[in-house]
Amino acid sequence: MGYTIAEKILLAHSGKKSIKPGEFIEANVDVALANDITAPLAISEFKKSGFPKVFNKNKIVLVPDHFAPAKDLKSANQCKVLANFAKEQGIKNYFEVGLMGIEHALLPEQGIVLPGDLIIGADSHTCTYGALGAYATGMGSTDLARAYIDGKCWLKVPATHKYVFKGKLNKWSGGKDLILYTIGQIGVDGALYKVMEFAGPVIEKLGMDDRFSISNMAIEAGGRAGLIEPDETTKKFVAGFKRKPKFYYSDADAVYEKIHEWDVTGLEPQVACPHLPSNVKPVSSLKSIKVDQVVIGSCTNGRISDLRIAAKLLKGKKVASRVKLIVFPATQKIYLESVKEGLAEIFVKAGGVFSTPTCGPCLGGHMGILAEGEVAIATTNRNFLGRMGSPKSFVYLSNPAVAAAAAVTGKITHPGEI
Repeated sequence: MGYTIAEKILLAHSGKKSIKPGEFIEANVDVALANDITAPLAISEFKKSGFPKVFNKNKIVLVPDHFAPAKDLKSANQCKVLANFAKEQGIKNYFEVGLMGIEHALLPEQGIVLPGDLIIGADSHTCTYGALGAYATGMGSTDLARAYIDGKCWLKVPATHKYVFKGKLNKWSGGKDLILYTIGQIGVDGALYKVMEFAGPVIEKLGMDDRFSISNMAIEAGGRAGLIEPDETTKKFVAGFKRKPKFYYSDADAVYEKIHEWDVTGLEPQVACPHLPSNVKPVSSLKSIKVDQVVIGSCTNGRISDLRIAAKLLKGKKVASRVKLIVFPATQKIYLESVKEGLAEIFVKAGGVFSTPTCGPCLGGHMGILAEGEVAIATTNRNFLGRMGSPKSFVYLSNPAVAAAAAVTGKITHPGEI
């Protein structure tokens, strides 16, 4: 009996001769990630343990991105905990404001996460790195504290569900639409504590940015991880990074608990309606929905290709009256690329705000909180009740093209119609 790609990575990190779904293993960690919300608790618990030094100062990553630049005194104190700990422990991968970005875009960009790695993060969207062919999963801060001590963690080996996409995507649909469609089909618990493995000719033709979007939202279906097998696109992305990747592939006789196959030819852009990522409808069915705010960015769709798509639609146009457009690139590198390519100028001339990288609007933290009754369409990953502000606000999730079109018309619009 063969193994899936996820099982092979877990096996390689466990030191065992064999593993099976449902089994508990102790595994060696390649990367341990935390941010300004989750790291302080992990640091506190590590210090309580009495161990003077972390297991490996090069394998711990600290990124202040959720409330940074600090929005208030409490946020500033949270960020200071990370800065002090990084200094005390000599942690190499600490990213201060000016160097930081949204963690799940920053780590692949910096070559910190690679194919074949086992990555744990005190953030649910750590599953993003599965797009590289890595096993990446979110954990609690106390789990992370244990990893700080000896570089290990306990895991239950998940069963794997495979999602095969056939056909040909249309011009306005991409990775975001594939994952929204998937969640709409299976529900927010359709892959609960399972590995989601994405495959098929449609996936093979996607660039890395679209793949990251897909893996990023595996958690919205309850997935423990969301993996895509490495190919030439992956290898090109990681070429030149200092560490050497390890490429794993699912065996032909690997066992999958479920296999879904969909022909997505002609799939129009998908929109998740309030208040669940599974409440998905095609964009053409939502034309009467007016919006107050448009958010383009996040760890899901704040990469350079996303901003290029949005800017192309906004060029020479104006944001609709009384609509707030907030655009935030996922990293400083993407910010600079946007400036050099003239994308930032397009957003500002259209009447939008071009922001520093931050998770702020996505989690209702700062820089874009919704008031009671307001409606937003965002390229983020969650639209739970009160996610972006008031529990009496409404959040729709879409790809960057749909979001940009809504900014121009003031209502949810198919991008081919502006």
